[in-house]
Amino acid sequence: MQAIPQKPRFGDQVPPAIFPPLLGLMGLALALSRGVPVFGIPRPIVDLITGAVTLLLLFAIFAYSLKLIRRFGTLAEDIRTLPGRAGTAAMVVSIYCLAAALLPFSTSVAQVVLFAGLAWHVVLVLFKTRYLLSLPSEQRQITPVWHLSYVGFIVAILAAQPLGYSQLSVVIFCVTVPVAMTIWGLSLRDILTNETPPPLRPTLAIHLAPASLFTVTAGLLGWTLLSFAFGIVAIAIFGTLLVKTRWLTVAGFSPFWGAFTFPLAAFSSAMMSLASLSPVFGILGALSLAGALGVNPLIATRVLKLWASNQLALKTNAARV
Repeated sequence: MQAIPQKPRFGDQVPPAIFPPLLGLMGLALALSRGVPVFGIPRPIVDLITGAVTLLLLFAIFAYSLKLIRRFGTLAEDIRTLPGRAGTAAMVVSIYCLAAALLPFSTSVAQVVLFAGLAWHVVLVLFKTRYLLSLPSEQRQITPVWHLSYVGFIVAILAAQPLGYSQLSVVIFCVTVPVAMTIWGLSLRDILTNETPPPLRPTLAIHLAPASLFTVTAGLLGWTLLSFAFGIVAIAIFGTLLVKTRWLTVAGFSPFWGAFTFPLAAFSSAMMSLASLSPVFGILGALSLAGALGVNPLIATRVLKLWASNQLALKTNAARV
C-alpha cells in the first residue's frame, strides 16, 4: 500500500530570509522612538508600532524555533547558503533591538532578552566560523553579510549601555570597530577587482549599517567626536548607495532587498543622534526616516507574502525538517 504523504507542518521550512526585513522594521521602530524628542513624534503612536512589530518578530522567531526544535541540524544547513547566513544573523540582531525597545517598559525583561541574544549570537558565530573554515580558501569570500554576524554585536550596546553595562559596551565597541574596518577594506578591494553579480548587489547596502551604529553607540558611550566622525563616514556611504540605486536594484526585487531596510533605519537613527550638533543632521534624519517609513514596510510585506505562499523557502533554498 502506498504511503499517504503527510501534510507539511507549520514551521517545517521557515526561511531565515524573513528576518532581514523584520530587523528593518525593528530598526524603524527604534528610529521612530528616537524621533520622539527630536521631531515630536507622538509617543503613543510609536508604542503602538513597536508593539505590532514586536509581535510579528516574536511570531517569526517562534516559527523558526519550531524548525530547530524538530531538527536542530537545519541550522547548519541554513548556514550553508548566503540567505541563510544573513537571515540567522539578522534574527539575533533583531533580538538586541527588541531588548532596546523593551527598556521603557521593563528593564528586567530587557536584560533577559539582551543576554539571551548574546548567548545565541555566540553560538551562531561559532557555527558559521566552523563552516567557513571548512571551505576551501577560494570559497571563503568576504561578503557584506559578515557585518551581520561578526559586527552585529554592536547593536547589543543599544540595550547594554542604558542597563548600566558600560564595560561590556566598551569592549563590544572596541572589538567590533576593527572587525568592521577589516570587512570594509576587504570588500572594497573585492568590489574594485571583481564585478558584483546583480542579484547580490542589494547586500552592499549592509556596509551602511556598521557606520550608522557606531555613530549611535559612540554617542551613547559619551564619545561625541568619534560619533561625529562615524556619522560623516555613514553619510559618505549613504550618498554612494543613493547614487548607485539603479545599479544596486537592476536585477529586480528579490528577498535580498531586505538588506536595504535595516541600514536605512540605522542611518536615520544615526543622523538623529547627531541632530543637536547641526540642523543638517536633523534634516538628514528626517528625510531618511521618511524614506524608511515608505521602504521598510513595503519590502517586509513583499517578503512576508513570499513566506506565506511558501515561495520564499524555495527561492532561498531554506532547510527543511
